[in-house]
Amino acid sequence: MARRKRPINVFNLAFLDVMSCGFGAVILVFLIINHSTERNKAEVNVELLSEVERIEEQILEGDEYLVQVKNTVRILQRKNTATDGLADTVDENLQRIRVELARLDQDSLAAEDSINKLKLDLQAQEEERRRLEGGVEEGERKGDNVRSFIGEGNRQYLTGMQMGGQRVLILLDASASMLDETIVNVIRRRNMRTEQKLAARKWRRAVRTVDWLAAQIPPGSQFQIYTFNTAATPLIEGTRGRWLAAGDGNDLNRAVESLGRVVPEKGTSLYAAFQVVNSLSPRPDNVFLLVDGLPTQGESIKKQGVVTGRQRERLFRRALRILPANIPVNIILFPMEGDPAAASEYWQLAQATSGSFLSPSRDWP
Repeated sequence: MARRKRPINVFNLAFLDVMSCGFGAVILVFLIINHSTERNKAEVNVELLSEVERIEEQILEGDEYLVQVKNTVRILQRKNTATDGLADTVDENLQRIRVELARLDQDSLAAEDSINKLKLDLQAQEEERRRLEGGVEEGERKGDNVRSFIGEGNRQYLTGMQMGGQRVLILLDASASMLDETIVNVIRRRNMRTEQKLAARKWRRAVRTVDWLAAQIPPGSQFQIYTFNTAATPLIEGTRGRWLAAGDGNDLNRAVESLGRVVPEKGTSLYAAFQVVNSLSPRPDNVFLLVDGLPTQGESIKKQGVVTGRQRERLFRRALRILPANIPVNIILFPMEGDPAAASEYWQLAQATSGSFLSPSRDWP
């Protein structure tokens, strides 16, 4: 029996066509999307690779810089080690030098003490020899001086200084500058205690100089001793304007003892010192002026700051106007820092008055 041919369903064929077309479209869309994704991935990968390479280069540069820094640190550490060793060596050398200087100072002091003892021994032996050879009396051995002065060695080297006179006036600068030779130390010392001021080396020299001058005053003469700063004051209270007799030396001793209690202070008025010369009657025939520089004050006392060198020279010349003529003025100058014109001005004063000028060594008298 022959098979019966089935009839073809047109709907089924159409459905298959639609499905095939749809599946093909899906595949086409997938291919398009996949191709675009691969291209974008490639572009992104290129950028990432570039960034990675750049970072790797920076890492390499950082590693190289780190190596350089480590090398520099090692070099600095070695240098610091060497510097520390050198500093230790320098400290050791300084300590050794300090010890050596201390030893030398002790040796110098010991040598100086030995020299001073030898000088005293030599002086004592010389005096003993003179006493034995001359056979002179006690009064002749002491001479005509009414006051003795004990010093080291022979201090009679003031050739040219007129030590005589019937009326001898000694004027001593007792201003604050007599505390030291430098301005800085003067400022420092003037704020110290009274005992420290009285012990200042420069002031002690000035006091010993007055003591030495007092020992040279002839017994038959008259004398007066004044200190001056912004004002002039006699050493013996109540003797202003009058002469004292050298006599047996009692007044001289009182004056020198009073000088030991005078404290240097204030400024310097040479005008006040020269007023003393005018106030004494009769006037002195020999004046000894002990100063360390040109004056800082004039006739009227003013509170002012720093006085310039030119101002001090003007104050000096104004003071000279009241100084009487024909009176020898002997200058003993203890030089002060920052006053270069003082030596010239006082030397001219000594020459103009037929006096003498002396700037003694530090170990005198």
